[in-house]
Parts: sequence; C-alpha cells; structure tokens
Amino acid sequence: MVANGGSALDRKQLVASALAKHFALDHNALIGENTECDFKTYVLNILKASRNGASVDDNDEVTKWITFSDSFPVDSKACFEVLKQLNEELVQKSVLLGNGLKPSEADVIVFSILHAAVIGLSKAEKEKLPHVLRWIDYIQNKENFEELFQKILLEKSDFDPPLQGTKVVANNVDENSNAKKSLQSTKVPDKPKVNTDAKKADAGKKEKEKKEAAPEKKKPVETETTDKEKEVSVSLLNIRVGLIRKAWKHPSADSLLVEEIDVGEPKLRQVVSGLAKYCSPEELTNRGVVLITNVKPGKLRDVMSEGLVLCASNEDHTVVEPLLPPEGAKIGEQISFSGVDGKPEDVLNPKKKQLEKITPHLFTDDKGVATFKGIPFMTSSGPCTSSISKASIK
Repeated sequence: MVANGGSALDRKQLVASALAKHFALDHNALIGENTECDFKTYVLNILKASRNGASVDDNDEVTKWITFSDSFPVDSKACFEVLKQLNEELVQKSVLLGNGLKPSEADVIVFSILHAAVIGLSKAEKEKLPHVLRWIDYIQNKENFEELFQKILLEKSDFDPPLQGTKVVANNVDENSNAKKSLQSTKVPDKPKVNTDAKKADAGKKEKEKKEAAPEKKKPVETETTDKEKEVSVSLLNIRVGLIRKAWKHPSADSLLVEEIDVGEPKLRQVVSGLAKYCSPEELTNRGVVLITNVKPGKLRDVMSEGLVLCASNEDHTVVEPLLPPEGAKIGEQISFSGVDGKPEDVLNPKKKQLEKITPHLFTDDKGVATFKGIPFMTSSGPCTSSISKASIK
C-alpha cells in the first residue's frame, strides 16, 4: 500500500510508481537508478523516458504542476491552506490539464503527492474542499491505482430519480373515475317539491332519467398515457457526439461562449453556451461534447446558435461541465438508449416545451454515467460520463 510521501525519496517513488501505472510501463525500466537528482529533474526524466526521449521542458503547464508538487508542504496546517487554493483552481475545471477525457500526466503527479494529505483530513476539513474531493474521486476511479493508493471514500448524498409522471396521471384518472361512480351510486335522491312546482319536478326527473340511461363516456386512459409518455421520451431528441474545433468569448455577453462544433456534417455547427464562468475557450478547444442537434436555431445576444451542449451540474450550480463522450466514440455518432425506441423530431417545437419535459429525467448516476431515467447515454465505445456524480443534466 502507499507510502506516506513525507521524504523527497518517498515522493519520487510515489510519482514514479503512479506514472508507470498511468503509462502502463514497467516500473523499474521507467525510473532507472538515478534518484540523486532533484525532484523536478527526476520527474522530467521519467516523462522524457515515457515519451521515448521527447523533451517536456517546454511544456509550461506540466512544469508548473511538477513545481507545485515539489513545493507541497508536509506540515498539516500548511497543507490545508494549499489545498484550499487548489480547491479554488478546480472550481471551473474537471482536471488540472487537458480536455478531461482522461487524467493528464500533471493530474497523476499532483494526485500522487496530495493523496496522503487528503486521506488524513477530518470530515469538517473535507467539507471545505468539495472541488478537490471531486477531482480526487475522478482520478482514483479513472486510474488503476488500487495497489498504490488506498481509496479515499467520500460521503455522497442519495439521489432519487423523479417519479414517472405518466403513471401518476393514469392512476389519478382511474381514481377520479372510481370516485365519481361511487358518488353517483350513493347520492341521495332529491325530495319532491310542493305541488306548485310539480311540473318543474317532473321535467327535471325526466331529464335526469335520460342522462342516467345514456352510456357514460369514458376517457381513453391508455391513449392519454401513451401520448404523455411520448411527450417525455428522450427519443424525441437528436443527441450526437461532437468535437469542439474552436471556441471564443461572446462579443456582447460575459457569461456566454461561442463554439464551432464538428458533428460529422459538411459544415461546422455554431453553438452559444453559458459556460464562460466554468470553462475557458482554450479548455473547450478540441474537447469532445454531447450535443442536441434538433433544437430550433436562434440568436442569443445577436449570435446564431444551432444546438445545445449538454452539461452536468452539481446541486448548487457552482460546478458545471459538458458531458464527455468516451474515448473512441465517433464524431457525429447518435447517442442511443437501451429499450427506448422512436425517431427524433426534425426540429423540436418550442411551444410544446418538449425539452423542458425531458430534462428533469436526465441525470448522472453515482458513478458519473449520464442517464435518462437511469438508462445510460450509450455510444459504440461505451457510455457518456461526467466527473460530477448524481448531477442534473441540461
């Protein structure tokens, strides 16, 4: 099991072991025997060896996180202060470096150094570091580190999927119908009026007899239920795998970004998303996304938008990230849902509020898998996911 990572040598060995697992390389062949050099040089040599001699000295971001790891304090109080700074860094990020499809070298290095500090935190301290804990959980579930690091167990709130409204409607119809019949059968007949109103009483009695004799019109409960199920079926949506080729800030809205997304069509789709608070254009460029392509095109602050990027969000909406298609999923591939049949609408009708009826049933499960009523978003290479578990999807 993992060492404590206290000494410089311990830290080198931890990082070397983790990188060997990350690159699926032989541990001894990767680290060699040169452990006398400083931490930064040692780690850079490992990365160089893993890349068949290619230098990483010019990669400023990787070097930055190596320096961060080298300077990470041993004192528990100082550790917590640095972790709070890292928590702020991760507010708008799913990973430290890269597009989030898998942990980067920087994520593996920093995880190796932070693990011992994070696993020793108290419950109260962990509650103050939600983004660090989210990131830790993502890395330890994406990498095969069971032999190196003890898994950090997190307390996650239970999530109950919303009830299927169509069944409730059908039951209510049956209950109301039965109640109406019961009321009719127990209704006390009116007392006859005095002789001066005899004609009116006779007329009313005849009218009542006609109504009772006429067959009662029953509502087509099954048809109504089927129609309502269709209204909230995810099959109405044309959801496809996309790749953001370019992203930039909206010219007149600080909270919006504009992306050009490849969904396998001759022309790239331009999409406006409210992601500026959570992602930078650089982080989105060349990132895989999951896109609804049959929303009605329209302008957002004078910029045309031709789709909707589906994003996972935590409960208080402080962390938002686009869903990730699995590595190997084909650009333009349509997302499928096991057991859900139906043809997507050519264009969703905003007046019918179809999207608003479907999105309450979209959420990630406890493993971060994107689902509709618990049915995974599937591609030929596996399910679409998010680093945010038990999240809403919109």
